[in-house]
Amino acid sequence: MKKALKNIDLESTNRIIEMAWEDRTPFEVIEKEFSINHGELITIMRNNLKPSSFRLWRKRVNGRKTKHGAVRSFKVGRHRCDRQGKLGR
Repeated sequence: MKKALKNIDLESTNRIIEMAWEDRTPFEVIEKEFSINHGELITIMRNNLKPSSFRLWRKRVNGRKTKHGAVRSFKVGRHRCDRQGKLGR
C-alpha cells in the first residue's frame, strides 16, 4: 500500500468506494476531492472489496463515459428522475 493511502481514514475510504460505484461521479471528482490518482483508487477498491466485487466494478466502469471526464459530454449532466417536478401536486 502506498504511503498516501495510509492517511485515508475509514470514513473517507467508504465515501471513495461509494463514489467509485456511482455511475455519474467521474474519477476526476474523486481525484480532486481526495487527492488520489486513478491507480490509487484502484488500489483502494482492490484492498477493500471482495475479489469478485472488485472484478465486477472494474468490468462495470471500464470505458464508461460517465466515469471519465475526458470522454463525457456535457449532455450527460445531472440525473433527473422522470417523476421529478410532479411530486407534491
